[in-house]
Amino acid sequence: MLTTKHISDVTLAQMLLARGELVAIPTETVYGLAANALNAEAVARIFEVKNRPTFDPLIVHTYSIEALERHAHSIPAEAYKLAEAFMPGSLTLLLPKRAHIPDIVTAGLPTVGLRIPNHALALELLHGIDFPLAAPSANPFGYISPTTAQHVRAQLGEAIPLVLDGGACVVGVESTIVGFPEGEPTIMRFGGISVEAIEKVLGRQVKTMTHSSSNPAAPGMLASHYAPRKPFYVTSTGNLPTFLQKFLAQYAPERIGVLALRGGLPALPTDCQVLLSTEGNLNEAAQKLFGAMRQLDALDVDVIIAEYVPQEGLGRAINDRLKRASLTLET
Repeated sequence: MLTTKHISDVTLAQMLLARGELVAIPTETVYGLAANALNAEAVARIFEVKNRPTFDPLIVHTYSIEALERHAHSIPAEAYKLAEAFMPGSLTLLLPKRAHIPDIVTAGLPTVGLRIPNHALALELLHGIDFPLAAPSANPFGYISPTTAQHVRAQLGEAIPLVLDGGACVVGVESTIVGFPEGEPTIMRFGGISVEAIEKVLGRQVKTMTHSSSNPAAPGMLASHYAPRKPFYVTSTGNLPTFLQKFLAQYAPERIGVLALRGGLPALPTDCQVLLSTEGNLNEAAQKLFGAMRQLDALDVDVIIAEYVPQEGLGRAINDRLKRASLTLET
């Protein structure tokens, strides 16, 4: 039986991962449920613990740009530009995979999502092992992604032997995924790196292909994802007061939870409302998003309503998560 009495948590995590076990790890985006990406049996355990469809591909984590070349080939020049600008960081590159990456990691696709997390503990962990880590978010499939070690423990309990506690995630939404179909840089999923930042590095506009799918081409593209357990509805920016009236006809004010960027609703109790950023800062809002959804989900309310944030910068990633968590797509 392994013990932490004489070894660090990072060393223990490395030992467990080398044995084919799962470990929850911190990154700057969200906590990941990690396994040896080259061990198909260990990766299968991720799907079992998360109850995740095996047709949804996983992101593979490594520690350097040079290490990317060990797991991908035919890397476009523009991928290197993005890697130099944003790695380590909240960017995943979707690249042609080398043969040693198991098909279970990529859902049988010829490409693999690779990233370098910008978190000291995760990088220390990765530097001390001779294999990359497959690591989707450390939560039951479809539920809110975890941004603290406590979130992971509350969701997965005794299902995994170790949660490596690296504090609260500083970005709070998953990585931006960029692929290169037909050689064209294309954003496959909005995330912690904005479209504007990517276009500035490449010196041109990029395509986006972020529609939901039941057979996704990249991680995190499934139609229903990131959802609270309470019924969750979303409306357009600025429409929340009007949207609320539909629910007041059915629920008492104290039975309605509200998620908003910076403006609350006077008709409801303040303790039923969570604001993402009183200054309207979208980076702060992204960092707080999943924690706020959890907070509301834990309240004694019957329904949660929210509104989209401005569709700019990290607002695109926030709105993507709100859309996929919701039961309706009000405009």
